[in-house]
Amino acid sequence: MKADFKTAAKTLRTSNSKLQVVAVNGCCYGKANTPDQGDYFKYCGQTLWEFISCDPNLYIELVEPLGHMAKEKNEKFQDSYDRMLNKFTRQFSIEYCDDSGAINWNKLVAINSSASHPSKIA
Repeated sequence: MKADFKTAAKTLRTSNSKLQVVAVNGCCYGKANTPDQGDYFKYCGQTLWEFISCDPNLYIELVEPLGHMAKEKNEKFQDSYDRMLNKFTRQFSIEYCDDSGAINWNKLVAINSSASHPSKIA
């Protein structure tokens, strides 16, 4: 990252010698006790959002809508995850379990570790 910052600054200065380039590493959350890292600045949490917007309260104003969006996305993800888990469980059960639901460990280990082609394993 430091090397990329230096390369970008050098490139930008070459095209406009009067341009003052300041590299910033931004993190959406957290705290950085020492923003000045020498070659760049590290701004986290409130400091970053204020730097971007000049609004010292933006970091708080972002939380509520992000929370609602996260809840909606989490519910959709959980539904999708549950469906996929059911699909994989069904497929596993068909391929590696007997009618009583017991796992055929020999078949499972063979398909995973046998030097033979899986289609030749009974």
